[in-house]
Amino acid sequence: MPVTAYVGLGANLGDAAAALDAAVAALAALPGTRLAACSPRYRTAPVDATGPDYLNAVAALDTDLSAEALLAALHEIELHHGRERLYRNAPRTLDLDLLLHGDARIDGPQLVVPHPRLHERAFVLVPLADLAPDLVVPGRGRVRDLLDTVADQRIERLSP
Repeated sequence: MPVTAYVGLGANLGDAAAALDAAVAALAALPGTRLAACSPRYRTAPVDATGPDYLNAVAALDTDLSAEALLAALHEIELHHGRERLYRNAPRTLDLDLLLHGDARIDGPQLVVPHPRLHERAFVLVPLADLAPDLVVPGRGRVRDLLDTVADQRIERLSP
């Protein structure tokens, strides 16, 4: 039975717009997966890091893949786009984060779902609210209600 998973997309090196476009296409092509929706793009400042501004979005997927299999696929897509993990919060050509996988709660060494910092970041919550404002993040509350907690973070909508 497919579940709806939400994936955060970001890039701030190279042609970030092309990287997001290619990532969305790659997500849509995953086996047992259908791209249900993609949010508008946003420009955001790096969080806990330096470097150029990011382009960010959130994609909703209906998928038969397990959370672990989806995470592995996300890492493969990142690698294909030249992602290097030089240090924590380093600038990147592409960053794909598994935010939610249905209503699963996973706390493992390689994967934590819901993403442990999604409720702290405007670059996740604002595009997620475009797709599913009434979605309940397990242990945190409704997406629309979490937006007030990130109102001080700079975020600029770039596309409709």
